[in-house]
Amino acid sequence: MSTLSPNGHSRRDSRPSQGPRHPTAPSVMNGHFAGLGENASAADFEHGVQIVDQEKNFNENLGAYLQMEGIIRAGFNYHLISVFGSQSTGKSTLLNFLFGTQFGVMSEQERRQTTKGIWMSRNKKEHASGERRMAENILVMDVEGTDGRERGEDQDFERKSALFALATSEVLIVNIWEHQVGLYQGANMGLLKTVFEVNLQLFLKNAQNITRSLLFFVIRDHLGTTPVSNLKQTLIQDLQRIWTGLSKPPGLEKSKIEDYFDFAFVALPHKILQPEKFEQEVRALGTRFREGYKDPKRAGLVDEQSEPILLPEYHRRIPADGFPIYARGVWEQIDSNKDLDLPTQQELLAQFRCDEISKEVLVPFDEIIVPLEEQQAQDVAAGKASIIAKLGKIMAGARSTLMASFEEEASRYHKAVYKRKQTELETKVDGRLKTLFQGQMTAAHKNGINDFSEAVTQSVKAGQKKGSNYDFHKIVQSEKEKALKRFEAEAQSSLVANTPWSDYKSQLNLYRKDLDAVSARLRKEEMRRLATRSERWVRSKLDESVGLAFNALGSGRAGSGAPADGQTKPPATGDLWDRIWNIFTDTVAHAEERFAERAQSFDASPDEVEVGLWRLRRKSWGALRGKIDDEMMERNLLLKLRENFEDKFRYDDDGVPRIWRPTDDIEGLYTRARESTLELVPLLARFRLASTGGPPPLEAWIGEAPAEVTAADEEDLVPIGGVDEEEARTLEEEMTVLSDGKAADLSARFKKTADGVYVEAKRSAIGGMTQIPLYFYGLLLALGWNEIVAVLRNPVYFVFLILVAAAAYVTWTLNLWGPMLRMGNAASSQGLEIFREKLREFLEGSETGRQAIGLSGGRIGLDSLHSNGTTKAKASLKEEEVDEI
Repeated sequence: MSTLSPNGHSRRDSRPSQGPRHPTAPSVMNGHFAGLGENASAADFEHGVQIVDQEKNFNENLGAYLQMEGIIRAGFNYHLISVFGSQSTGKSTLLNFLFGTQFGVMSEQERRQTTKGIWMSRNKKEHASGERRMAENILVMDVEGTDGRERGEDQDFERKSALFALATSEVLIVNIWEHQVGLYQGANMGLLKTVFEVNLQLFLKNAQNITRSLLFFVIRDHLGTTPVSNLKQTLIQDLQRIWTGLSKPPGLEKSKIEDYFDFAFVALPHKILQPEKFEQEVRALGTRFREGYKDPKRAGLVDEQSEPILLPEYHRRIPADGFPIYARGVWEQIDSNKDLDLPTQQELLAQFRCDEISKEVLVPFDEIIVPLEEQQAQDVAAGKASIIAKLGKIMAGARSTLMASFEEEASRYHKAVYKRKQTELETKVDGRLKTLFQGQMTAAHKNGINDFSEAVTQSVKAGQKKGSNYDFHKIVQSEKEKALKRFEAEAQSSLVANTPWSDYKSQLNLYRKDLDAVSARLRKEEMRRLATRSERWVRSKLDESVGLAFNALGSGRAGSGAPADGQTKPPATGDLWDRIWNIFTDTVAHAEERFAERAQSFDASPDEVEVGLWRLRRKSWGALRGKIDDEMMERNLLLKLRENFEDKFRYDDDGVPRIWRPTDDIEGLYTRARESTLELVPLLARFRLASTGGPPPLEAWIGEAPAEVTAADEEDLVPIGGVDEEEARTLEEEMTVLSDGKAADLSARFKKTADGVYVEAKRSAIGGMTQIPLYFYGLLLALGWNEIVAVLRNPVYFVFLILVAAAAYVTWTLNLWGPMLRMGNAASSQGLEIFREKLREFLEGSETGRQAIGLSGGRIGLDSLHSNGTTKAKASLKEEEVDEI
């Protein structure tokens, strides 16, 4: 006869010759089941795992077992079925036949406890062929039997195991014998009362969300004499009586047993007496362990004995990967005799699993984001502003992958906890991504500002090289538009859509403000450069114009030397400072016009232009004052005074050089020229206008400092007396060119120089005078009478005499006798020197000459003779006499 073995395989019935059908419990447990505390391997998990041992210790290998069975990733697609009942009633045997498990069963020869603690195994028959296949991933839990002699009066484990099964299982199979129906202890009514009481405790705190359970009564060894319906009615009446007698918590006094439990009943024939029918009914019963749902419209119209029993309302909604943690938490609460709050346990499980899932999904996220964070941190530490390419795309991809993975794994847990943990994860991730985004924006900001400044500078330099009047304002506006477009493009590429921090408006506004600030700074710098160029232009013009005005002091005739045009009259020296002031103000006015016109292309505000003009005037005055100081240097001023004096002393009013004669009034000319020149010293000592007799209106001309002037605008300005009151200098001091002591010293030194020129003139007049005695003329007439007559009588001689007289007259008229005599003396002296040199060479080169020199006794040598034959000592004495004259 073909029969069904406990593991689901067919075998021939040869039970009498085989001995025990199942090995004893200890041998099966130790050989095939992973017990508590073992370093479990795949072989240990071949037939299941012990969840709780007889000492109430929870097995940490439960998760490993589910992982090996492939259930850990099933999510909600799994089911948990528990069985409990009296000891030695065939609970394990029923499970082995139903699900193909290999739980330890009682030996027929030994009436002792087999199942100790709580065991679990996966359904081995889910892939069996047939129209109504079992649901996937059914986990079967075998609970230690009650009312055993091994535990005696100790019912603590019975209560805790029943409570654990109720808290975790969808279907609780109550295994009883037919003859136990109607009995209190035999039908496990005491245990069921405990289950009901615990059930009220479980859902007291969550009455609004009651999770139902199915109590599936399997009536064993049914002989058929008593209909199943009668047995069902008896059990229901007993259950209702027990429920009515319970002490219910406040608020649940009117609750019914049907509010918390559904009931199903099935009867199985005698396993020993009717083995074939038993196996047939077991196979039929196994087909009911499939997923389904209740249809109120079909109630009473279908055979309930074939309806599925794994309904959605029975599922505890604990994801498979969180079940080991949930089961451990439930058992720890039960074992510590604390009130079990299943919703709290579910929340704790959700918190734990969501935290674990967060850590798991952060691993690939960190692999992408951490290198970017490190790169950004290194660049910041190095002072570099680097842009991470495609940052927004990278961050969006990493974030979406992370959140999708978290949602996939964590959304199966407690919704409120999941939402809270999802928000926490989003906050954490978005905080890191926001830091990256802000770092990217900071780098883009810094690079954009630098690029903008560099682009404007390069464009300005290009415009300057071309020599054209470039429009600075247009350059700035063009580069600013480009910079804003680049920044917005970078910001767009760095955004992560649908995130609260993906808004760069504030960064854009700050960037725009900084661009405006840089534009203002560049405009100010360009205005400074424009002012500098204007100052250089003013300085160059003043160097030329003021230099010419001071050079005119060197001559009373508009310059040194004779005038090119005899009609040109020298400018009056009295209005020197008026001319310089007019030149200065006209030059600066022209520079101001150029400055204001050029500043319009900078889009400079009127205030900025006003500040620039104010600085230009102060700088220009500094340039003029520096030029005056250069011209008034002692050496330059002495030279100009000497030139002025010599022009007045050496030249006549027509600019013709004077030839000094003894009859000239040298002393009068010298005195007038010297006094006229000395009048320049007090004139030059003070900058005073001849038109007003006072200093120029410098304070009014410069004007008050504009209100917009900053400390930076004033730091390079030289204080001006009479304008800057805090400098404690007056306008009079500012206009003082030469101090009184310096002017007096300068006058004294000039007088010495003028005296030297006068002495030179006197020497020239005396050197040109001839001293001839009067008697010489009478002697010349007496001795040369004949020659005179001969000349007068001879026409040739007479004409020659007239020419000589005319030449002598012209020479005398031009006062050239002195120079001609000096030239003659110089020529005769040179000739005499040459003669003496030749004579010495001759005497030294001949024997006779050397003897003649030796006879002289060395009293008078050739070197001591003058050109006229006298000694040099006498000639020197004569010159000293002349000097005294």
